[in-house]
Amino acid sequence: MPIIRVEMFKGRSPEQKKAIARELVDGFIRGAGGGNPSSFNVVFVDVEKHDWAVGHEMMSEKYPDK
Repeated sequence: MPIIRVEMFKGRSPEQKKAIARELVDGFIRGAGGGNPSSFNVVFVDVEKHDWAVGHEMMSEKYPDK
């Protein structure tokens, strides 16, 4: 039972997350040579930009909300 964990900035709709899950699971199945989609778990973790840094730069500073 593979678990695919996706951490990304918050703001995606449930429909967008469903599409992402489908692409990830289907890609994994293609790459691994088969499998049943119902055997996969996809976990989405929505992260605030102020809780994410790359090096010394906070993502809330690099990508301020409009």
